[in-house]
Amino acid sequence: MQAIFIRHAQSTANAGEPTKDFARVPLTELGRQQARTLAASWTFTPSRIILSPFLRTIQTAEPTIARFPQVLVETWDIHEFTFWDPAYWGACEPRDQPEAVARYWRVADPDHHYGAQAESFADMLRRAEGILQRLQSLKVEAPVLLFTHGHFIQALRQTILHPQWSDKEKMQDFIAFDEAEKVQNTQLVPASFDGQNWRLD
Repeated sequence: MQAIFIRHAQSTANAGEPTKDFARVPLTELGRQQARTLAASWTFTPSRIILSPFLRTIQTAEPTIARFPQVLVETWDIHEFTFWDPAYWGACEPRDQPEAVARYWRVADPDHHYGAQAESFADMLRRAEGILQRLQSLKVEAPVLLFTHGHFIQALRQTILHPQWSDKEKMQDFIAFDEAEKVQNTQLVPASFDGQNWRLD
């Protein structure tokens, strides 16, 4: 089976606007146009359309859903990696935020939770592994479209490319990998499962 992971279109956060609710970040007008262009580009009818519960992925998927009203739409746990507790982040002085982020990645503790409501890096990897397992169990003929987020796509890529690496090795490599292989807005990242292994197409 083939899965096509799609990063959401340009959001207001991507455009530099501040936000405190990471799940409710909307698209910009450019992002909405990107979503419409994406929907018009499909040359096949997908077998399923899967969404992150975050607003920016829902809005990105809306034109594609409208184009294929007969296709099953589901919401899966493919939301973006949020390694900080929103309450903690809101209390942090803005000038301290860049160093807090840099220190988090420098220490590279995959089990660390940056606040009670935060997800650890290891948590994100488990989600990525679980999504691949769930996908490979589907009985579908056409590709599955998954509207998701940049860091989560990178976690999926690492899981496929380096199954032998430990969580810490993946975390130590993550920022350099993300910078070298940046996922752009509405970029497609296809992957296939041959019955035994996943590969990036």
